[in-house]
Amino acid sequence: MSPHPFTAARDFLVANRTDYEAAVRGFRWPSMETFNWGFDYFDVIAAGNTQPALIVVEEDGTNHVRTFQELSEGSNRVASFFRTLGMKRGDRLLVMLGNEVALWETFVACMKLGVVVIPATTLLGADDIRDRFDRGRVAHVVAAADCASKFAAISQPFTRISVGDPTPAGWHAFGESAAATTSLSPDRETGHDDPLLLYFTSGTTAKPKLVMHTHQSYPVGHLSTMYWLGLQGGDVHWNISSPGWAKHAWSCVFAPWNAGATVFAFNYRKFHARSILEALVKHGITTICAPPTVWRMLVQERLADYPVALREVASAGEPLNPEVIEQVRAAWGLTIRDGFGQTETTALIGNPPGQRLKVGSMGRALPGYRIELINADGAVGDEGEICINISDGRGGLMRGYGDDHNRTAEVTSGNLYRTGDVASRDADGYITYIGRADDVFKASDYRISPFELESILIEHPAIAEAAVVPSPDPVRHAVPKAFVTLATGQAPSRELAQQILEFCRARLAPYKRIRRLEFSDLPKTISGKIRRVELRRQEAERRAAATRTPLEFFEEDF
Repeated sequence: MSPHPFTAARDFLVANRTDYEAAVRGFRWPSMETFNWGFDYFDVIAAGNTQPALIVVEEDGTNHVRTFQELSEGSNRVASFFRTLGMKRGDRLLVMLGNEVALWETFVACMKLGVVVIPATTLLGADDIRDRFDRGRVAHVVAAADCASKFAAISQPFTRISVGDPTPAGWHAFGESAAATTSLSPDRETGHDDPLLLYFTSGTTAKPKLVMHTHQSYPVGHLSTMYWLGLQGGDVHWNISSPGWAKHAWSCVFAPWNAGATVFAFNYRKFHARSILEALVKHGITTICAPPTVWRMLVQERLADYPVALREVASAGEPLNPEVIEQVRAAWGLTIRDGFGQTETTALIGNPPGQRLKVGSMGRALPGYRIELINADGAVGDEGEICINISDGRGGLMRGYGDDHNRTAEVTSGNLYRTGDVASRDADGYITYIGRADDVFKASDYRISPFELESILIEHPAIAEAAVVPSPDPVRHAVPKAFVTLATGQAPSRELAQQILEFCRARLAPYKRIRRLEFSDLPKTISGKIRRVELRRQEAERRAAATRTPLEFFEEDF
């Protein structure tokens, strides 16, 4: 019997995991009118499979392990329980859980039922929750018991399911699902374009967007993410990411389980680099993906003292400093590989295993995606906005923005999806990130990439984080200004400001030079992304009023 189209596509990428040219040349997104990843793929690979699918480790050393077969059966019980509570296909369920088994069981159960999942971080406040209820049209909630009070102000009726003890008054206990049946049949076939996920973005420049993904776009689309990460069956994969955001589904659900790998999670109250490194060794992690902030903290320890079993190491979210990459390579003989994608997509661009890396580049277009750089004139060139050519298929691209059809039409017109990110591409096809289109600015008629300048700033040992925005200037129109947060043990001073400005001057061309600096905390979204739009507005207002703070320094001051 011929393999399922999804399985065949997966097997092709696994077979060509280190042959980029062959993978790009031969890969095609599987064409399916109906597809339910939970029934058609997960249950199939889970039948009789006693390999761990999920390992969740607590800070006290407690382990929660579920095999593929156990998770398949557990998700069926949860789905059966949800049905008794009246959940049906097309309903929308908000999930507010940490890394616990119930999160994964709920996720797969909803997929099987056709219930649309709205992932939500446990950090959400009352206004954020109200926005999700109003725009997401939430009908059901699964939340940790200690988060139940966050929903007290919601007056509209919704199903309440609580995970953990004690169960709040008026809530159903998730634990009741343990007594439900494992016998589960779909109410009908799932169309490939049926809705599966609604993600609220982090809102770095405006109100969070509501991103709609389907049973095709994320489960199937994350074959590209699996390929970029280099995952294989038998791997133990650790993605350091919080539930509620798209990267968690990327690499804590679809990419590893598409490969038949084990998902690993480690719950800790406060980040300690040594604890992370000890967990890598103790639990035999073979592949890891972590944001640059984590990598920068890890290299503060003597990596060579930790005999890891890692084969693949990856990073995503922003460019990673070359010296961090070199420290990891020197200690472990492994090169951190970068990748790029959005909540609206799966991994679009990356450095897959076995390929030559170029310093500063986030790699090449991944199998299944035709990436074009569109300049200000609308022409394809070597520099411009990163776009997906969707004339031959959408791959892992979202169905659209759930509550904004005009915006959907705007970003997908002309058979292109426009990411809003700007990059350049060299003759070998390697793409280097420049910045968000909204963040790139001109100074003395030269275009400035905040990311490039920020990457230089954080190389200074006194700086923990930095953000660069345009500062209005009567002569140059605008000059680069840096807002910096200092590392632990550092204190702001005139002398340190001068030292940082000189540090940057020695490493940047004159037109890119940072000419103003302010010691400051950085405004962030709830997901931790810097809100440069807020800094730009603040800076414009301050220059218009001709005011300065005691912790603000100009190049001419020295």
